[in-house]
Amino acid sequence: MASLAVTAKGQVTFKRDVLHHLGIKPGERIEFEKLPGGEVRIRAARPAGTIDGFLHILDGKVKRKTKLTIDAMNEIAASGWAGRLGEK
Repeated sequence: MASLAVTAKGQVTFKRDVLHHLGIKPGERIEFEKLPGGEVRIRAARPAGTIDGFLHILDGKVKRKTKLTIDAMNEIAASGWAGRLGEK
């Protein structure tokens, strides 16, 4: 098990391979959940979209750089239902 040093400000710096494992890029955020027994679960924070945001893409109120194809929309919907949205 790897360990990290804590600075006087209470900060830690994650190694690049850990960030890569979590799928976190510079500027992105980390979510953490406090668990019993002094444990913490960390994961990449993924922005959650809303159904309104999706529907506004369809009605043209939100502009995308590239248009979504029907196949892309179907893949997004299938990924969301399967609980793997945002995975590569």
